[in-house]
Amino acid sequence: MSRTWSVDEHLADILARVRPLEPIELPLPEAQGCVLVEGIEVPTALPPFDNSSMDGYAVRAADIAGASEEKPTVLEVTGEVAAGSGALPTVAEGTAARIMTGAALPPGADAVVPVEWTDGGTGEGPAESMTAEEARGEVGVHRPAEPGAHVRTRGSDVEPGASALTAGTVLGAPQLGLLAALGIATVRVRPRPRVVVLSTGAELVPPGEALGPGQIHDSNSYLLTAAARAAGAIPYRVGAVPDDPEEFRATLEDQLIRADLVVTSGGVSVGAYDVVKEALTDWEFETAVPQEEGPAEEPPAAGVEFRRLAMQPGKPQGFGLIGPDRTPILTLPGNPVSAYVSFELFVRPALRTLSGLEPVLRPAVPARLECPEPLGSPEGKRQYLRGSYAPPSEGADIGTVRPEGGSSSHLVAALARADALIVLPEKVTRARPGEEFEVLLLEESGVPSR
Repeated sequence: MSRTWSVDEHLADILARVRPLEPIELPLPEAQGCVLVEGIEVPTALPPFDNSSMDGYAVRAADIAGASEEKPTVLEVTGEVAAGSGALPTVAEGTAARIMTGAALPPGADAVVPVEWTDGGTGEGPAESMTAEEARGEVGVHRPAEPGAHVRTRGSDVEPGASALTAGTVLGAPQLGLLAALGIATVRVRPRPRVVVLSTGAELVPPGEALGPGQIHDSNSYLLTAAARAAGAIPYRVGAVPDDPEEFRATLEDQLIRADLVVTSGGVSVGAYDVVKEALTDWEFETAVPQEEGPAEEPPAAGVEFRRLAMQPGKPQGFGLIGPDRTPILTLPGNPVSAYVSFELFVRPALRTLSGLEPVLRPAVPARLECPEPLGSPEGKRQYLRGSYAPPSEGADIGTVRPEGGSSSHLVAALARADALIVLPEKVTRARPGEEFEVLLLEESGVPSR
């Protein structure tokens, strides 16, 4: 009889054999969510030139030092500067130039007065906005301005040679916006891993179709696909595969070309129709692995090992490398809660490893158990209960967690209400209200995962 593995042993074996994906160069729109592998220096100042932060008039601050509403300073308007203008008018003593937000500060000017501080060229009281009239004539300025007022100076955001982004940065919208502003079109990143998700079982029917006798809707492939996408992967959901080993193998072989990792659910226990276990046990895998230039290396051993883990839910698990590229495959139990808990504990860390993301594990915090009566837990097994976590209230040292539903692995409704996993260690057989336990925070908890 094969030995029972601990959760930590199984996870360690997975992470020891999963390697980060090779870096590639991607255009900015395709790099979102990827991890930067090289730091980026600022190639040019940002902003690249002094420019106006307001719609108004470019002036010499000395010319309007005595301006007031009772006695406006009147300046001659000699031109206009719009964003993107080429030739710029020179602002000489006693003159001004109309200027728009983002436009370059013209020569001679050292400040901008917002249009609301002027009469807008009407000769009346304070203006509310620019007019479409030609930028000539005179403008009355009602307030003084210090040199540099409403001017965004060259390099005030970042100077050339400074660090724009460091290696390991996850590229989100602000980071991509910075790169675009710096004129950088492509970046070297680890790509988002591609994940093929298969569920197995002749009883599975797609959502939207009527159920026949003994049938259920396929929820696992949708649950795991969504979980993979939330983990930053590019998932490919495959329709449920019947309980036929040959059909399962054929489907799997067809999908390997687009997979950096494969996740299956169902068919890994000890039943008569455990198709995944039957199909992958003793499967003859290709031994040749494509090699790059240089000395040939011995490819990692192919094959899948099926294990019993000292955990609940999720006792039956499988892991290995398959196909010519030695693609990692994780075979999960078929009950929805078991599949999801297994994903969080094993698949998500593998995906983050492939992506180059740190840390690979969910954040864990202590919490006090809130429940009307003690909870039982099997001795020798690490139990993961679904729960709702509340952060520490004012004056409290730790938060609280309330169990959602029972320990059964089919309670999908309770799973949908949960935002945390309550971890009851192997030696705990009775968890009492008020006792402190470790809690794994899921994305839905609103607590950042990194």
